[in-house]
This record gives sequence, C-alpha cells and structure tokens, in this order.
Amino acid sequence: MKFNKKVEDILNKQVNAEFWSAFMYLSMSAWFENQGLKGMANWMKVQYLEETSHAMKIYDFIISRGGEAKLAAIDKVPTEWKSITEVFEETYKHECKVTEMIHNCYNVAAAEKDHASTNMLQWFIDEQVEEEQNVIEILDQLKLIGDKGQGIFMLNKELAGRVFVDATKGAE
Repeated sequence: MKFNKKVEDILNKQVNAEFWSAFMYLSMSAWFENQGLKGMANWMKVQYLEETSHAMKIYDFIISRGGEAKLAAIDKVPTEWKSITEVFEETYKHECKVTEMIHNCYNVAAAEKDHASTNMLQWFIDEQVEEEQNVIEILDQLKLIGDKGQGIFMLNKELAGRVFVDATKGAE
C-alpha cells in the first residue's frame, strides 16, 4: 500500500516545523546563557532535544510507511527577548500553535482514513497537553515572583535539574 500523498505532505511540513521549534528553543537557550541563567538555558536545551526527537519520530514514520521525507530550509528564528517572562510567554504561544498543527495533521490523516498515521499522531496530541502544561506552570511561577530577585534565582536553580529523556523511544 502506497503512503497517502496528502498525509505525507502534511507530515513533512510538521517535520520542518518541529526542527524550526528546536532551533527556536536553542536560540532561547543561548539568550538565557547570555543573561547568566544557566538553569533556564538548560531547560531550553532539553526542549531543543525534545523537538528534535519529535521531528525524527515523524521523519522515521514517513519513511517506514514508504513515503519520502523531504526537508525544507528552516526559517530564521528570533534571537532577542525583553524579559524572562516574554521568553516563556512566547514558548507557550508557540506550543499552542504546534498543538493546532498536530491537530491539523491528525484531521488530514483521519479524513484520508490513514489509521496508522492517526495512531502515531495521537502520541503527539497527548505530548502537547504535557508541553503546554509545563510552560503554564513556569509562567504561573513567574507571575508570583516577577523577572528579578531571589525568586528567579530559585526558579533558575529548579530548571537546571531538567534532564532530557527521549519519550519518543518506546512510544512506537
């Protein structure tokens, strides 16, 4: 059975979007490094690794279904922010956008009756709930402590403890 062209095309767009997300998070990590916030930089590096693993999960899926993975140029990512809160607000908005894109991929696969793709995409739908919640928790803390002072020191220290675990492995 040949891989559905509509599904293949939208999944290829999602691969590119996941790599763009990874680069954006790496850019945010660099910004935090420049601010002397190594814990927040670490949190964003882990986010970068997660997005890269997400892109590769979809890339590998396309190939496994007999499709052709097509990588596109990655558009420029932002490099400057005004505040810690602005970085995490942009992160939350971006994760909401990714959720919409994943839902769109799922809807295309469902309309094409591509059950293997909808099954794979269900993992991403569940993952996006977690992604959004993680950022909301950080934003809630930032609302309490603001962008300066001892609270930032503590939050930075907490975020330094985040470790990358490739959740895409074993989620086949």
